[in-house]
Amino acid sequence: MKTLFITLCASLFIIHTSVAQQLKVTTVAKNAVRIQYSPATPRSSTPPLPNWLYVRNNEVESNGISVDIDNRRNTLIVKDWAGHPVFTATRHQLQNGEATLTFASPSDECLFGLGQFQDGYSNVRGLSRRLTQVNTQISLPMLLSSKGYGILWNNYGMTEFNPCSQSVRLNPQTIKQSDDQTTEVVNVTSTEGGKQEVRRRNIFEATLDIAETGDYTLLLDVGQKMARRHNLTIDGQTVVNMQNLWLPPTASTIVRLEKGQHTVTAELTKDDQPTLYYNKVKDETTFRSPVAEAVDYTVFVGSPDEIIATYRELTGPCPLMPSWALGYIHCRERFHSSQEILETANRFLDEQLPVDVLVQDWQYWGKYGWNSMQFDEANYPDPKALTDSLHRMGIRLMVSVWSKIDKNSEVGREMLANDYYIPGTDWIDFFNPDAATGYWRNFHERLVPLGIDAWWQDATEPENDDLVGRRVNRGQWAGEQVRNVYPLLVNKTVYEGLKASTNPSKGEDTFILTRCGFPGIQRYGSALWSGDVGNDWETFRRQIVAGLGVQAAGVPWWTYDAGGFFRPGDQYTNQDYIERMLRWIETSVYLPLMRVHGYMSNTEPWNYGAEAQAIIGDCLQERESLLPYLEECARRIATEGYTLMRPLVFDFADDPEALKQKYEYMFGPTLLISPVTEPGVTEWRTYLPPNKDGWRDKRTGQHYEGGQYVTTPVTKAFIPVFERQ
Repeated sequence: MKTLFITLCASLFIIHTSVAQQLKVTTVAKNAVRIQYSPATPRSSTPPLPNWLYVRNNEVESNGISVDIDNRRNTLIVKDWAGHPVFTATRHQLQNGEATLTFASPSDECLFGLGQFQDGYSNVRGLSRRLTQVNTQISLPMLLSSKGYGILWNNYGMTEFNPCSQSVRLNPQTIKQSDDQTTEVVNVTSTEGGKQEVRRRNIFEATLDIAETGDYTLLLDVGQKMARRHNLTIDGQTVVNMQNLWLPPTASTIVRLEKGQHTVTAELTKDDQPTLYYNKVKDETTFRSPVAEAVDYTVFVGSPDEIIATYRELTGPCPLMPSWALGYIHCRERFHSSQEILETANRFLDEQLPVDVLVQDWQYWGKYGWNSMQFDEANYPDPKALTDSLHRMGIRLMVSVWSKIDKNSEVGREMLANDYYIPGTDWIDFFNPDAATGYWRNFHERLVPLGIDAWWQDATEPENDDLVGRRVNRGQWAGEQVRNVYPLLVNKTVYEGLKASTNPSKGEDTFILTRCGFPGIQRYGSALWSGDVGNDWETFRRQIVAGLGVQAAGVPWWTYDAGGFFRPGDQYTNQDYIERMLRWIETSVYLPLMRVHGYMSNTEPWNYGAEAQAIIGDCLQERESLLPYLEECARRIATEGYTLMRPLVFDFADDPEALKQKYEYMFGPTLLISPVTEPGVTEWRTYLPPNKDGWRDKRTGQHYEGGQYVTTPVTKAFIPVFERQ
């Protein structure tokens, strides 16, 4: 078989006769091509999956980018308008239903995106990740390269990013029961509500044999659906250490290892069955999906803004975010009655603290059962009167709604009678169109008439990766085929229902907050948040990085629980915690959405002392002053495919020093945000990228030249913010 070099004009097919597989390349936008490597004759007896990802996938005329294919080597090169190679695929493989793509990734490349992960990595080149959907982790298989391309991996199932070919099982070691702190009792949230768990320390060990000195990517899998602890030491040096009441089952890092044997130790929880996967970092990047009909991906060419704009063109533009959603969203776990909500609203007004949205978290359904789509009148006697009262104050109401429904509730009995549940679970099967219709009909009849303004679709992963081992849509598809796309269908159901039931001439807006997502979710007016995270400094740092990963993956609306969801029991008087909380809140002023939340907490500013209240008040005033700026950015997001929270690769892709910054980011076209991520500091070091007219300190007005690090004073009341001149 000889080599073919073909320049792409529209679409082309290359048949690999020896393996009866077909490579198809289609120009889907002026700067994007979709590439599919699949059997020439599909053999699957399973009904085909719908196209849930793309809103536009038709062939268009090429605008100058080209694709060269080496048919013999099964490689592919995408070139930009000037004919320069920007993307080189070195391997397409489809074997036993497993799809693998490998492409070149030189050592000076930076890769950003993949969504929200808790490993703390912004540049994911060389890192191994397992893309699944769980609380605190949102998998969005979209990457941005500093080399001028982006790639979207088209698969609805679990995906391995840079999968490791080597592994070692960690074995449990004996701990003396007399050792201190062998157990702890913790409060946790669950789909049944709050509860307590007893956790026991366990030590696991293994020996790692390294054949060659170099940088190695490590992926620790605890062997359960969720983790409570990630911990890994190598030769006594800690390389992974995270603890939270909710963690993904895997954690990743890159370490330098010398040739030879290394002792690996992990302190985890009792029922964990940990495995450590590892590989030497190479000058290549791989996507692998174990359940696939094709190797299927789209390559985008251009600047980050051009790439994301085209990504949204193909997967759906963002609706205009309501202006009231851009202000302050106040949340806590939880309000217990209409009276509490109204008292809080009045207190905000009395204290002259700006607030735009109050949020009713779970369990307002009371005696009616989980997510019964009905307020318990014992504590919420007239929900419509509640929303009317808030509206007269200029405040909106958001309410938590789940895709899990108590089967003993009135709605649940209907769902059960019609076989609308995912078998063996309490989750509604949104893959079944009839089930989605039944869910929306109840939502529309029971909740929409109450005048609620925004919808909090919680636990849309579904929680605990609950599609594994099950079948959906009346048994048509295995859960593994659609393992990552459930949140897209939940949000689709609610958004399309809301749009059909509102009157556009009255200017009604739709706003959904959801805990999970998938590429394309931006078209449903959905904002993401980082889930049930802790409050410590390391968790705070990881949320900033996680949010930037969401932005690089093309989803613009994101936030976190400012102050952390899980908080210390003495949060109202613990000065160390209050300092951390203030840094969370000060940074949230410059997030796409500003929202405070906390478990078993009354998160109102006045509960943390006069000094903290004054500082939080200044933050709320600053957010309010930014509203014209935010509204203009929101307009650009809806009309231009713009990104508000901008990893520095968006504006300074040619500056290697800018690409190293994990926590700094641009907020719109003008503001550079430098979060303070350490305790007890009185000054802070910020990198200012090159800029012809320099930078201005927003607070002091002092001018600085770009292309340098500057150190500026800070107090607990503010973080450094610089204006691009």
